[in-house]
Amino acid sequence: MEEVRLENIKLVYFLGIGGIGMSALARWFHENGFVTAGYDKTETELTKQLAKEGIAINYTDTIEELEKNISQYSVNDVLIVYTPAIPKDNIQFNSLKDNNYLLQKRSQVLGLLTAKYFTIAVAGTHGKTTTSSLVAHILRYAKVNSMAFLGGITQNYQTNLLLNDKDAETAPIVVVEADEYDRSFLTLSPNVAIITATDPDHLDIYDDESTFHKGFEMFVDKIEDGGALIYHEGIEKKIVDNRATGIQKIEYSLNDTTCKGKNITVKEGKQWFDYVYDNAEIKEIAMRVPGEHNISNTVAGITSCLLAGVDKNVIKEAVEDFRGVRRRFEYMVEQGKKIYIDDYAHHPSEITSFLNSVRNLYPSKKITAIFQPHLFSRTRDFMEGFAESLALADELLLLDIYPARELPIEGITSQVLFDKISMENKKMVIKENVLDLLHSTENEIVVTIGAGDIDLLREPIKELFI
Repeated sequence: MEEVRLENIKLVYFLGIGGIGMSALARWFHENGFVTAGYDKTETELTKQLAKEGIAINYTDTIEELEKNISQYSVNDVLIVYTPAIPKDNIQFNSLKDNNYLLQKRSQVLGLLTAKYFTIAVAGTHGKTTTSSLVAHILRYAKVNSMAFLGGITQNYQTNLLLNDKDAETAPIVVVEADEYDRSFLTLSPNVAIITATDPDHLDIYDDESTFHKGFEMFVDKIEDGGALIYHEGIEKKIVDNRATGIQKIEYSLNDTTCKGKNITVKEGKQWFDYVYDNAEIKEIAMRVPGEHNISNTVAGITSCLLAGVDKNVIKEAVEDFRGVRRRFEYMVEQGKKIYIDDYAHHPSEITSFLNSVRNLYPSKKITAIFQPHLFSRTRDFMEGFAESLALADELLLLDIYPARELPIEGITSQVLFDKISMENKKMVIKENVLDLLHSTENEIVVTIGAGDIDLLREPIKELFI
């Protein structure tokens, strides 16, 4: 990897600046005095917010737009940060590459920025955004000097970047969401690593389950000597055992492990549980964020903060103050009989956890799910799992597949998935017709699910219900 010397950089230009991880990095550079700009193919609420903060963004993939931002700088003055999701035929990317600009993946730059700090990295196919956001919140609540690069917008702070206090006498603790996509997490060298789940995903990158798990084995190898691995009981033994020495290993669960959450109850609209790890016990923790899977995430997060030296009583208060993450079991409407919840779930296991949590909270209510599959390859690889998990709803409105970075795959469509779902009350719909369908039917619990542009329906559905 070509060495990056930030002291020589005057402009940082992002290709795919609207991505949740990319935008956090862009904010860091902007807040630290670098001229910051970027390209994205679509204007979103997030890119609009970045523009309001003073970051120049263009939406046209042309050399002309690129030149407007970089022409006044020499090649050596510019750092280009790109997401692996940028198409290979992107005009700006290829022009920058051909003209020998310094190009770095987002993960490489994140690894560079965090290398000299005590780092807590949260990895896993599910739960990493909520868990990393919770850890960041606990540290901030406890007044620990810290910064965080997150994969979602926290409800407590309305941002995906938390900055450290530059005037503090102590070096900051860094919290990062360690993304397995494109093996990005292998650029990190964490002191504490959390692995929440390793259900296979991104098989367009990893080819098969064995290769996917090998990526996590390599991530465990990246933990600094003297550090710790906090892993869910469901993690494959070979991933954990791949690192024989040099780190502490802590298994967590809601079952019979040394580190666990127990005595789970629901009352006063919250989940309550006790945390137990060795001699550390925190009783009657109240959580606003629903779902037993989120109690599990919280157990992991608490453990990492105890290792970082945070007082357990402060941890309890911080967990009770945590409001969750945008698009993770986010209540959009909660008015009497009108309930609308939005969630980012895009893998069968996530959908199962989400719908089961909704069912547990509202056992006698009809659940109407609106789902947009994300990626042709993911739909192909987990077709049967999607069919099974979506059948947990009482009614389903199924949208077309959101392609993101992919071209269509022959024989893989929402209609093929639709035909496999064993429920009677289901419809294939386009986004433009969703509101009319909801308006014409009796709704009790409505949920939107998916990682594509289904979030464009959030506000219109909210307006329909209030």
